[in-house]
Amino acid sequence: MIVAGVDEVGRGPLAGPVVAAAVILPDKSELSDIVFRDSKQLTEKRRSRLSAEIRRISTAWFLGAASPVEVDLLNIHHATLLAMRRAIIGLSTLPDFILVDGKFLPDIKIPGRAVVGGDGLEEAISAASIVAKVYRDQYMKWIDRVFPGYAFARHKGYPTRIHLDALQSLGPCAVHRRSFAPVKAVLT
Repeated sequence: MIVAGVDEVGRGPLAGPVVAAAVILPDKSELSDIVFRDSKQLTEKRRSRLSAEIRRISTAWFLGAASPVEVDLLNIHHATLLAMRRAIIGLSTLPDFILVDGKFLPDIKIPGRAVVGGDGLEEAISAASIVAKVYRDQYMKWIDRVFPGYAFARHKGYPTRIHLDALQSLGPCAVHRRSFAPVKAVLT
């Protein structure tokens, strides 16, 4: 049976997309050091190295995202499920079963199981967590160059003091989620 692990990153930030990864690992994975690891527990350097290794050895992997506009239109919950669905249907090999980190499964005609804390319990979910986080962090570093002054490379869109201060002084930019309270407060 082909199993894909699915996880997302970026639910809490005030800016940027929510990103999901779907990863199908080979039967005999060489990634024993990522088993039971949430991507946030790893250093940035180690995550980057592992992400490259996961993409190299995986049977299939794909990233899906929901834009800040989609987050605003759908809400973060539904945008997350949309990003997950996009990641799964983008796989070059469709899985027979999906393991999803969290409480909810995306709307897809593939059986699966939602696993609370799955990035610490299932190797394929751990792998998806790492791939998604590395991609989103790199994307936010790129966005930092497009929209200077917000320090996106530093906080990745999360509501840190430096981000909230920049939001107050500069106002929101195109990648801010306007439905999130701190951004909405600046707009009113």
